[in-house]
Amino acid sequence: MATTNSWLLRPFQERSTQIFLGILFVALVAVTFLHLFTPEGSALHVSAYTVTLLGKYLCYALLAVAVDLVWGYLGILSLGHGAFFALGGYAMGMYLMRQIGDRGVYGDPVLPDFMVFLNWQELPWFWHGFDMAWFAFIMVLLAPGLLALVFGFLAFRSRVTGVYLSIITQALTFALMLAFFRNEMGFGGNNGLTDFKDILGFNLRTDATRLGLFIATGIALAIGYVICRAIVASKLGRVSVACRDAEARTRFLGYRVERVQLFVFVVSAMLAGVAGALYVPQVGIINPSEFSPLFSIEIVVWVALGGRATLYGAVIGAILVNYAKTVFTGIMPDAWLFALGGLFVLVTVFLPKGIAGLLFRHRKTDDTGKTPDTQEATV
Repeated sequence: MATTNSWLLRPFQERSTQIFLGILFVALVAVTFLHLFTPEGSALHVSAYTVTLLGKYLCYALLAVAVDLVWGYLGILSLGHGAFFALGGYAMGMYLMRQIGDRGVYGDPVLPDFMVFLNWQELPWFWHGFDMAWFAFIMVLLAPGLLALVFGFLAFRSRVTGVYLSIITQALTFALMLAFFRNEMGFGGNNGLTDFKDILGFNLRTDATRLGLFIATGIALAIGYVICRAIVASKLGRVSVACRDAEARTRFLGYRVERVQLFVFVVSAMLAGVAGALYVPQVGIINPSEFSPLFSIEIVVWVALGGRATLYGAVIGAILVNYAKTVFTGIMPDAWLFALGGLFVLVTVFLPKGIAGLLFRHRKTDDTGKTPDTQEATV
């Protein structure tokens, strides 16, 4: 029992985790206070729009942590995590669509508006159960997790690695994007799912609900980060790093590398699904563009800029890049991707360990006496 407890509590004993959770907690409290208790005309007031925008950034941060888990510590460069993110989002979107009921444009109590428009006569079998919150929340984990399980089992058993695995993951998300664009799939086609009304009985258009979703996203990010740190700090994490750095040697030592890869890959996919599920009610729409391979590539850029194999670096990269995207797409929308590409090149050349590596450049050991997170990765 003592061993189990120490394994579960180990992330909380790390200074990096304590700092991260502390900063996240302060940020959540500060945003909540400034939103609720400062007048709207004040320069310190945080508007409902900003709260929603920050919630979206936290969703992206959780997604980046999921990618960093498999890329930074397992050595698998996944260019398809956008698919897991989108599947979690669609599972949540289906629940939100079922909650609309007869308040839709066509007033059908069962069929969503897009099905009525396309002359569907009955609800497809895979939509049943999404009128219940518990079922939808299970599917948020099960849909991306099952896809990752099947895909990972086939890929890792066949020992597909390196650039070939990256290409296959990108092909997977592209194939799903093309499939979800089709109206006959029953997911809204090109327009996707939108016009949501409420979640768990709370009106999505009220400021209180938006603030609640922001806080829930922050809590989910904290839990996801701790789960990843627990994996990384465990024996499984050390074996994962061994698989990343010397897969053949790890196999020779008797470890079932494909099982380690599969487990970490599935956990990462589920975390990405949770991020997608929290993203949808805050943004108000989910469509096939979330499956875009370009989006999955952007996620990798976030992790690389923030600092691979640090977890907190992935959070930093996701928030900074998306904040910059919000600012610069309004200033130079046509040149944003060139700016992002240039930033990625500059950081790769001058900061190979990312922003997190710069912050802890002079730190050789952490408070546990082990090598710090930023020195674990070999980019």
